[in-house]
Amino acid sequence: MPAMYKVRPLHSAGVLPGQLPTCMYPVPNLHRTAGTAAPPPPQEEVDPSLQALESRQEEILKRLYELKSAVDGLSKMIQTPDADFDVTNIIQTDEFSPLTANGADLDLMLGKDYGALKDVVINANPSLPPLSLLVIHSLLCERYKILSAVHTHSSVKSVPENLLKCFGEQTKKQPRHEYQLGFTLIWKDVPKPQMKFSIQTMCPIEGEGNIARFLFSLFGQKYNAVTSTLIDSWVDTAIFQLKEGSSKERGAVLRSMNAALGKSSWLVGNELTVADVVAWCALRQTGTANTAPANVQKWMKCCENLAPFSSVMKLLK
Repeated sequence: MPAMYKVRPLHSAGVLPGQLPTCMYPVPNLHRTAGTAAPPPPQEEVDPSLQALESRQEEILKRLYELKSAVDGLSKMIQTPDADFDVTNIIQTDEFSPLTANGADLDLMLGKDYGALKDVVINANPSLPPLSLLVIHSLLCERYKILSAVHTHSSVKSVPENLLKCFGEQTKKQPRHEYQLGFTLIWKDVPKPQMKFSIQTMCPIEGEGNIARFLFSLFGQKYNAVTSTLIDSWVDTAIFQLKEGSSKERGAVLRSMNAALGKSSWLVGNELTVADVVAWCALRQTGTANTAPANVQKWMKCCENLAPFSSVMKLLK
């Protein structure tokens, strides 16, 4: 039967006539012959993004290695006997001088001005008297010959009688030039206490805590960096949390004070500092003294056994 469709052969190439092929399709030999070099392998192109990723990974591994080395060094440092120390040991090694000893060089602290008495002038609002400054004034009177005075500014209509006599009966018994320091308190309508000791040249020091720090420095006591930092911290805590903070903040501060006073007689170390003065006044002014914990109550009684504190107690009645 004849075919319906005629198809031309597809494998005629490479097949000799009359010879039967041993394979269906002949393929040229791809193996190299002896003495010929192998063809070079095809070179693959490197993706730039992949190369950037590899570089970033190497950089991260390098940083991790450096961080691990630093952590290992810190762990060895912490495990040494002298690394884990208690700052209270440093505080107690401070050289505290009694407040009744010789004071600071007033010429060095306040500047030397020939022929004039060094005057510290403080403006304060009678609606919120800075009790800590009055306590420090009494302490300074035990150290220096102070000429004290109280005045009323025209911005204030009336001042209670006890505030007008907060320095006691001031009777001038000696000539002005025989005093070491002048201390003038002016009841004035100001938002916060202000102090100057060089009326014409200096910018006023503002804030009860800042003024208390400066006045207390006139006692000439020296502290190391740790003690000075703790004192400043307690002063700020007393002003901003005890005196001006919420009831929750006051409760937290009282707990901290109770813990600190369980280790020492005073807030910082074994001697009275400005931190004790400011904190005691803040507790008395806010009326939280009666609800204070046991250690705080004991500390407050120690403060009130000192004459400068007991004299200020009269202003609170």
